[in-house]
Amino acid sequence: MSIPYRRAPANYGLPLSMDYFKQLLDLLKAEREEDRNQYRKLTETTSIADRRANGLTWYPIAIRGSEMSRGDYVTVELERTNHHDVSHQLRSGMPALFFSNHDPRKDRVEGTIAYLSGNRLKITLLTDELPDWSRDGKLGVEMLFDDKSYDEMQDALKEANMRSENPKNRLVNILTGQASPTARTDIPLPVIPRLNDSQRQAVQHILAANELAIVHGPPGSGKTTTLVQAINALIRQDHQKILVVAPSNTAVDLLSEKLHEQGLNVLRVGNPARVSDRLMALTLDHKMADHPLMREAKKLKKQANEFKNMAHKYKRQFGKAERDQRKALFDEAHRIMKEVDNSEQYIIDDLVAKAQVITATLVGSNQYMIRNLTFHTVVIDEAGQALEPACWIPILKAQKVILAGDHCQLSPTVKSMEAARKGLSTTLLEKCVALHPEAVTLLEEQYRMHERIMGYSSRVFYQNRLRAHASVATHSLFAGDSPLGFIDTAGCGFDEKLEGTSSTNPEEAALLIKHLTDVVATLSPFYTPLDFPSVAIISPYKQQLNVLNDLLQHAPALQPYRAKLAVNTIDSFQGQERDIVYISMTRSNDQGEIGFLSDIRRMNVAMTRARKKLIIVGDSATLASHPFYADFIDYAQQLDAYQSAWEWL
Repeated sequence: MSIPYRRAPANYGLPLSMDYFKQLLDLLKAEREEDRNQYRKLTETTSIADRRANGLTWYPIAIRGSEMSRGDYVTVELERTNHHDVSHQLRSGMPALFFSNHDPRKDRVEGTIAYLSGNRLKITLLTDELPDWSRDGKLGVEMLFDDKSYDEMQDALKEANMRSENPKNRLVNILTGQASPTARTDIPLPVIPRLNDSQRQAVQHILAANELAIVHGPPGSGKTTTLVQAINALIRQDHQKILVVAPSNTAVDLLSEKLHEQGLNVLRVGNPARVSDRLMALTLDHKMADHPLMREAKKLKKQANEFKNMAHKYKRQFGKAERDQRKALFDEAHRIMKEVDNSEQYIIDDLVAKAQVITATLVGSNQYMIRNLTFHTVVIDEAGQALEPACWIPILKAQKVILAGDHCQLSPTVKSMEAARKGLSTTLLEKCVALHPEAVTLLEEQYRMHERIMGYSSRVFYQNRLRAHASVATHSLFAGDSPLGFIDTAGCGFDEKLEGTSSTNPEEAALLIKHLTDVVATLSPFYTPLDFPSVAIISPYKQQLNVLNDLLQHAPALQPYRAKLAVNTIDSFQGQERDIVYISMTRSNDQGEIGFLSDIRRMNVAMTRARKKLIIVGDSATLASHPFYADFIDYAQQLDAYQSAWEWL
């Protein structure tokens, strides 16, 4: 077998901090401009129906209630009245536009989405009362370009640049390669029975680190479990509050729940993606509602709303006496709301002071309630998917940083190809692993995959150090089943086709569905449709997914199992697992061109979703132009897992 292909770490060198942050600021500026241009293209020349289909707009909507909120603004509850099945990009914390179709250019007011759950959201409008036009025409809400997040990242980079000029600011200088991290030597290996040896070593390194510790967690290796135990141990060791952040709300939610289960006092800042009762109980809004002082604040808020409602009964065109009365009522409402704001701020300060762990997204870690706090330790989870400028927002609050993730899986999405090419897609985690290998602990045991599914990834990405736990090393769908297969379509004439900007391969897709149908027939004596193993069908190309979905709909033998089948892109499956995974490689051409299949981190994600069976369908003649795939095909042949597609035609 040929020498395994390994990505050599980039030569980051030891940049001067000022140049380091100046370059990041330039890259961030390019990304902001590209993001804004893409948003503009989506909004300026399209209809409301198109913007709704693109997930930018809810339309039509209905008002379900309104109330006064902090800073004399009004918060309106809105409900999407139809098109419930259309996916959307609206998220809490986003800037948004509330508008009427009566005169969309004039009848509009900006605000911020304060809460979102299902088909309802609350938007805090930058006005102190509902506009008169909200009673005219059909209403809608539309996301605006999120300049605020870019401003937060830009401000953080500028602040980090200033701090880097002070040699005493060790953390910034360590993270930029100007200094080396230090660690205590008197921390014993912790006794945590539920952790394996490498997980315990990771906890020990986290406890011992003075400035930086890195947990490298390959797929299925229990990174979240390790982090939760480490955070628990840190709180016992330092008796100080910890900030825990991640790039996505979903990752923050998972950590919040797991930390709460450890009996820690967790405060979730921002709105969770998963709206479960257990999670909602950890949010600031929920804890404020349960606070003993909140009853009085609610009473005052109700009183202020009553004064406002009375004021609205006086129309502006009435005489001076009515206008004076209207103004007096508004003034009294505003005075009461200032009292409410003061009460709520006291409650927030109390809840923040009592929390042992505060959890938020990277950008959310600078919300007003924790903006000026500092923490002994900041934990950044999923750091392999985090844009570096966003990481600096929480880092500036820290004396010590824990980075956890896997830089051998997908990197963050960068919209500007120029910014990505110049380094914005390279994460802080990846840089620090290269600069400070002494700070890294690799979690060496995984609890997901059969050892043959895991073997190739372990060799290429994890220096052959990853091993399968005994509970999964040989688990299979039934005794004697093969866990790995590469079905080679070379020579079959399955040429790829270009549809728009995406590739398809209908013949390869048909072969995959035929193979899956045969596998289902083989498994049917062992499983009913209800307890059938979960199946993922993955392709890097979206148009190929459309072909696969269409073929699935016309495969009668697979219909009883549709609930167990998921078809999607590699990116959407990161963090998930299935019993059986099929990968349709799609590319097949005489030139050996494989496009973005050359991003082998993406393939690492795809291959490591499988628990008990992994089947890859592809053209070896095309794929073998890249050493990663050439070596994988050799690996499959050595394990007797190679088959020609001719066997299935």
